[in-house]
Amino acid sequence: MLARRQRDPLQSLQRRNQELKQQVDDLLSESRLKGALEASRRRDIYQRCIQLKQAIDENKNTLQKLSKADEPAPVGSYNQKKEEEHNLLDKLTHQLQELAVSISRENVTETAALTEGEDDDSSAEEDEEEEEEEEEDEEAASGEYVAIGDFTAQQVGDLTFKKGEILLIIEKNPDGWWMAKNAKGNKGLIPRTYLEQINTVDVLTTMGAIPAGFRPSTLFQLLEEGNQFRASYFLQPELTTSQLAFKDLMWDAKTGSIRSRPSRVSLILTLWSCKMIPLPGVSIQVLSRHVRFCLFDGNKVLSNIHTVRATWQPKKPKTWTFSPQVTGILPCLLDGDCFIRSNSSSPDLGILFELGISYIRNSTGERGELSCGWVFLKLFDASGIPIPAKTYELFLNGGTPYEKGVEVDPSVSRRAHGSVFHQMMTARRQPQLLVKLRSLNRRSRNMLSLLPETLIGSMCSVHLLIFYRQILGDVLLKDRTRMHSADLISNPVLATFPKLLEQPDLMDALRSSWAEKESTLKRSEKRDKELQKAVFLLVYHDCALPLLHCALLPPFRWAEEETEAARWKVIADFLKQSQENEGALQALLSPAGLHEPFDISEQTYDFLGEIRKIAA
Repeated sequence: MLARRQRDPLQSLQRRNQELKQQVDDLLSESRLKGALEASRRRDIYQRCIQLKQAIDENKNTLQKLSKADEPAPVGSYNQKKEEEHNLLDKLTHQLQELAVSISRENVTETAALTEGEDDDSSAEEDEEEEEEEEEDEEAASGEYVAIGDFTAQQVGDLTFKKGEILLIIEKNPDGWWMAKNAKGNKGLIPRTYLEQINTVDVLTTMGAIPAGFRPSTLFQLLEEGNQFRASYFLQPELTTSQLAFKDLMWDAKTGSIRSRPSRVSLILTLWSCKMIPLPGVSIQVLSRHVRFCLFDGNKVLSNIHTVRATWQPKKPKTWTFSPQVTGILPCLLDGDCFIRSNSSSPDLGILFELGISYIRNSTGERGELSCGWVFLKLFDASGIPIPAKTYELFLNGGTPYEKGVEVDPSVSRRAHGSVFHQMMTARRQPQLLVKLRSLNRRSRNMLSLLPETLIGSMCSVHLLIFYRQILGDVLLKDRTRMHSADLISNPVLATFPKLLEQPDLMDALRSSWAEKESTLKRSEKRDKELQKAVFLLVYHDCALPLLHCALLPPFRWAEEETEAARWKVIADFLKQSQENEGALQALLSPAGLHEPFDISEQTYDFLGEIRKIAA
């Protein structure tokens, strides 16, 4: 049976617009013919105004998304016809707004007359309904709206405003006239039909506080949805399709350790700098500048989302820099040297970079996360050959990774005209990200091959992740007496290590403690893998484990400077005491030490609950 042929999109929209026009005309005629309308009829017409306006708004959104490419056959004067439909919808919106204002003004006049006459005939039921409506409006009151049309005050007490103005709603009256305040502090009544509620980013864009290409951060939203895009999830073993064996964790009897696993993509990425990143306005305070990136195939995220924080200088606020090869006491959060592993067979596999800022609004104290631009770097060409290892200068796009053709800052357009010199100067003003792809030497390849097949992380933490994987191999493959047993496993390291990946300052504490301990080992001891593993376990129990459950340590919060400083002070004091007392035992037993109540999850590893299952 042949599929039914789809209507031409523009023609279908024109028909819907004519239907809406007829409904608006009917509503206008009805309001004129009835003369002085009863209250119930006014309420009905007012509600129909709201419903019709919503339908018109939907058609506007559909019209905006239409393009010539959507049409199955050529359409003459396409752009002109789209413009005519847009003008029609604007006219219908204006007519509905005028009618709604007229109806709601009649409601106000009637209510005032009833109040003066002290009409006691209203029933208790009506009073109850009004009280409920007032309570509902009160709950929804106080918020920011954008004006979708011009409005001129009709009487004393009204507030004049222009299309695009941001208005703060102070009180929502049930008659449809709301008390509002504009940016200058002027207050007055305005009709609700001229307003549209928007999110914070839309408000900031309309105010000019951020460039038009900024958006809510896509990758940050994914991180907030759960743990499926976090490193702690991808660090866990993965089951085969049969779910009877581990796919990427196998035992090598010859070496007495976990087996190396080659991966389709295994490389080192160095973040160098970001240039010409537009500045937000003074109405918001930037708490963090950073780059979030992940493996991407143009449609979905295929790995954990890794974040590297940038630094900047007040003299060059549009330039962000990173710290390659973090060593010593520098935080791993600043490490611009990152490893990338993936075994995805997608021909479109690449790296999605999203530059972001965490901010706080000065006027409201509201926190949020914005994308300042994104770029997608494909890792294979059309023939399936890996792109060369070199430095790439990547120009950023605005909007989200699912929007095309959006510029970060339209005031600095990428579409340059004129001479070659002018085009070169325009390109230099474009927001861009500089990264370097590096091929692996033998040592790096051997190290990364011990990690999961898909994972992104900091190079400064690779050796700690390898210790964890080796301990997983010992516990799950070598030492298990019954391979088909799914019992809980008593192992504090396996139970708690993934939590460190979500608290980078604790990972730094472990990295620092291990580096200090490793420096005391003899050369022969450093070559003994089993001895190193045993020493690492002691360091972990002396450092990371007690800190994870220290009641004095404030909960980790992203981009909160005071919290970060308070946490680091607790961590530094603890490490200092452990060093002076040659271990954490004295600090743990000290009456001054406070720890969270014991929980069995601190000690038990439920590998069936933690492992990743792949689709058949």
